Amino acid sequence: MTLPLDISVVVPVYNEEESLPQLVEQLLNVLRPTEESFELVLVNDGSSDKSAEVLSHLSRDIPELVCVLLRKNYGQTAAMAAGFDVAIGDVVVSLDGDLQNDPADIPMLVNKLREGFDLVSGWRFQRQDAELQRKLPSRIANRLIGHVTGVRLHDYGCSLKAYRREVLADMRLYGELHRFLPVLANIEGARITEVKVNHRERKYGSSKYGIDRTFRVLMDLLTVWFMNRFLTRPMYVFGFGGIVTILASLCASAYLLLIKLLGEDIGHRPLLTFALVLGITGVQLFCFGLLGELQIRTYHESQGRPIYRIRATLRGGRTSS
Repeated sequence: MTLPLDISVVVPVYNEEESLPQLVEQLLNVLRPTEESFELVLVNDGSSDKSAEVLSHLSRDIPELVCVLLRKNYGQTAAMAAGFDVAIGDVVVSLDGDLQNDPADIPMLVNKLREGFDLVSGWRFQRQDAELQRKLPSRIANRLIGHVTGVRLHDYGCSLKAYRREVLADMRLYGELHRFLPVLANIEGARITEVKVNHRERKYGSSKYGIDRTFRVLMDLLTVWFMNRFLTRPMYVFGFGGIVTILASLCASAYLLLIKLLGEDIGHRPLLTFALVLGITGVQLFCFGLLGELQIRTYHESQGRPIYRIRATLRGGRTSS
C-alpha cells in the first residue's frame, strides 16, 4: 500500500526540456526543508523535444519525483487530470513547468488552504507578460468568466493553485476545463479564495498558447455556465423553453381556430405554419429536458473512461506500466 503524503505538486509538461532541471531543483529546495512529506508529479504531455528523457534521467536520482509519460499530446487539461489521478497527497498543488510560477509561493498557498479553504488560487498581480498579447485579453476573460459564473477571481489563468484532495475527487476535467477549476469546485460547494503570487519572465522557449485558445475558452465557458446553473436540473432550461413554446403554439392555434369558425380561410396564412413549428419545437425541447434529467444521473462518471492514456509511470527510477 502507498502511504498518503502531505503535499503532491502536479506539473503538466510540454516541450520544457531546458526548464525541467531548474524547476525540479527549485521545488526540492522549497519543500525539503519543510516537515511535510511530498511528491513531485510531472506529467509529460507527449512532448516533441527531450522532456521525456530529462524526466527519466531525473527520476533515477530523486525519490520524490513521479514522472507520468502520456502516449501523445492530449492537452493541458488531460495532463492535469492525469497528474491529479496519480497524486496521493492530502493537498495538491498545481503549477506550470515553464518557471514563470515561483515554487517559493507553495508554502504560502498550502498554509492559506489550511485556514479552512478548499481551493486557493494564485493571482499574478504583477504579471511578467506582454500587455496586448497576454495581459489585456486575460483581464477581459477574467471579468467575463466572473460575470457569467458568479465566481469572481482576478486571475483564472494562473496555474498555481492549491486544492484539498476531496475537492479534486469530485471533479472531472474535459476540453479546456482546467482553467475553470474554481468554478467546478464552486459547483461542489468548495470554499475558494485567492492570494497574490510572484510571476517571472519566461526564461526558455515560447508560450504554447495561440489565438485558437480564445474560441475553445468561449465554448467551455458556455459549458461551465450551463453546469453551474443547470447541472442538476436541466429540465429548468429545456422544459421551461418547451412549455413557453407550446403555450405560444396553443395561443396561435386557438386564434386560427376562432377565425376559422367565423368563416375565414386560414390555409394560406403563415401563422398556421408558425404555430405548427412552435408546437413541434416545444415538444422537442420538453423531451430534451426529460432526457437530460435521466442522463444527468450517469454524468460522465459511469463511463469510468479517462481522457488520457499513460504509457509508463516512473517512481524514483522504477518503471510501471
